[in-house]
This record gives sequence, structure tokens and C-alpha cells, in this order.
Amino acid sequence: MQILAALFVDDMQMRQVPGPATRIDLTGVQFSAAAPEPLPYTWTPHLCVLIHCPADHRAMSALTVEFDLDGEQVARNVQPLQIEPGRFGRQLVRPEITFERYGTVFARCRIDAGPVVSVPFTLLPPAAG
Repeated sequence: MQILAALFVDDMQMRQVPGPATRIDLTGVQFSAAAPEPLPYTWTPHLCVLIHCPADHRAMSALTVEFDLDGEQVARNVQPLQIEPGRFGRQLVRPEITFERYGTVFARCRIDAGPVVSVPFTLLPPAAG
């Protein structure tokens, strides 16, 4: 299996369209945001990981996502994947990350011992005004 993309999103919806196809609607894709309240702030993001299982691959694997802030692991999620060979799938990962200071979290995603896909999210100070 391979990761096609991983994104922090506000929401994800599956939508049927005519025929055998399915659509995934992603809203609020984000790479940074202003903190909605003072620190410390606990953030519970939606990380959507889009995956393809080649036709000649086994249907079972494991998705591991490690969340690092300034080189320190602040959350980790491991979940089984079951995607029919030749098909696509999606996994939603929902960690709880407490920011004690503003900075960038990297979600490091991998399937089994495959390559790492790294997705940054930066928490900024609250917007003035």
C-alpha cells in the first residue's frame, strides 16, 4: 500500500456519484491556524490519510502516525488498514496534542516499513483584534 496524500482538514465526507465511483469531499484543508485561546491549548485535529492498495498487494497493513513538536514525539497513532487490492481508501487520525508554546507539529505517516510522508501544521499566536 502507498500513501497518496495526508492533510489536516476541518471535515471529510464520502459522497456517492452516478456509477460505481465514490468522491471524498475535503473541507478546510489547513497547514496553520491562529490559536483560538491562550496557551496551553489542546488541539484535536482531523488528519485525513488517502491510501492506494495496488492490485498485486495484500489487503492488510498498518498505518503509523507519529506527531513531533520540536523533535519531541507528542502523540502516536497506530491502526490497521484493510483496503481491497486495486482500490483506494482513507483513514482518519485524531490525536490530542497540547501546545505549551507556539510551533510546528509534523505528522510523520507511514504504512508498515514504507516511506514517511511528513505533513506540517503550525499553531500561531491568536489573531489581534
